[in-house]
Amino acid sequence: MQQLTQQFIDNRWVDSHSRRRLAVTDPYRQTQIAEITAGDASDVDAAVASARAALPAWQALGGQRRGDFLEAFATALETRRGDLERLSSTNNGKALAEAAIDLDDAIACYRYYAGQARALEQRQGRLLEHGMDGVEARVFEDPAGVVGLITPWNFPLVTSAWKIAPALAAGCTLVFKPSEVTPLPEVALADIAVEIGLPAGVLNLLLGDGEGIGAPLSAHQGVDKLSFTGSNAVGEKVMRAAANGVRGVSLELGGKSPILVLDDAEVEAAADWVMAGIYFNSGQICSATSRLIVHQTLAEPLYQALADRIDGLTLGDPLAEGTDMGPMTSARQREAVERYLEIAKEEGLTPVRDGRHRDLPAQGEFVAPTLYRDVPTSSRLWREEIFGPVLCARSAESEAEAIALANDSAFGLAATVISGDAERARRVGRALRAGSIWFNSEQLVMPEASWGGFGASGIGRELGPWGLSGYLEVKHLIGPSA
Repeated sequence: MQQLTQQFIDNRWVDSHSRRRLAVTDPYRQTQIAEITAGDASDVDAAVASARAALPAWQALGGQRRGDFLEAFATALETRRGDLERLSSTNNGKALAEAAIDLDDAIACYRYYAGQARALEQRQGRLLEHGMDGVEARVFEDPAGVVGLITPWNFPLVTSAWKIAPALAAGCTLVFKPSEVTPLPEVALADIAVEIGLPAGVLNLLLGDGEGIGAPLSAHQGVDKLSFTGSNAVGEKVMRAAANGVRGVSLELGGKSPILVLDDAEVEAAADWVMAGIYFNSGQICSATSRLIVHQTLAEPLYQALADRIDGLTLGDPLAEGTDMGPMTSARQREAVERYLEIAKEEGLTPVRDGRHRDLPAQGEFVAPTLYRDVPTSSRLWREEIFGPVLCARSAESEAEAIALANDSAFGLAATVISGDAERARRVGRALRAGSIWFNSEQLVMPEASWGGFGASGIGRELGPWGLSGYLEVKHLIGPSA
């Protein structure tokens, strides 16, 4: 069993000030695989002081050299690929093939922001076009400062890359808190920082939970910007903490995303895209298209096609070849999803497939892939984020009704449109209130495109140039032209 009772501060593993410990488990084998420190406010103080001391030199280093370090991060992840994929599968419970996709995503993100760091250096001091004679105005983009980064447990190494890479590219120094549920893959980032010679204090990694690390990091007045991905309940706490001192905040929160199957869609292809949108990573995806809105003429054949595919899913050991769906990442999350299944029974929802239709593996925190049909919009399962392999479906009589149902949500993170006419799919997509909208596709995510949503899905955007701008402050230098 791995013992991680230290914190990574100033490029060294140092003893934590906290004596409290947290168990890290393998959700398939249901065994403890590590013990980590819970961390405390004194650890946060030390990490923030380290990041603050490193900030001037890291900013002065310039985008070209910062880009070199980001390239080195990508290369180091590549060399560790096999070990990290297995570690992520073991700690998170996701199928090994899904962990491989995660590594590709993280590596691509570091490489993309290496280019963004270099481009940032090239455009510093550019002249601003304006209408005043004899006056020049130059534009500079400076780092926001010391940033606090807090990530969830569903995509280790991915959501951290989405924050760490742009923050470093911008010239920020950082204090990073990975989830205490899946910290093991993230620890490799500290080892990589030392291996590639990243200057001390630029990246500090603190192990612990919300009580020990998350809350004091969010409230720390030495942190200039907070970036959080996770639940709405915790996101609101981070936002309240950021208000004290008027510090910047980015929040990537929940979703209850729709997938629209229009009347001209091909049923078999639509079924494949619906499956990918909800059962990948055991449904533990903020962008999961967990509300299926299908034209009434296609509802019955689509439900049957989905039932056949659900029956064909192989649930089991995430490290085994052929496993389609692993367990939930923790017993706590399994229990949370099971509470919604009890609510479904209380509400009288009609299952096409649920736990009554298949036997689950003898071990592991599994929830059966579930599909309910004809779900009323008043149902809690229709309106609330479940974060598990639970799909709620209902039919619509028209395109207009489908759009209205899709937009009737507090969330606005993502959506998918399926149609036999690509131009129609684009038009319907433009009518939807969401940050990322796919048509006739699975959920393709690329570092060049933004990630984030409307309404309760959060504040700000990650990825692309928008992700970089979240860690920059704009400065103008104005005076007489030469």
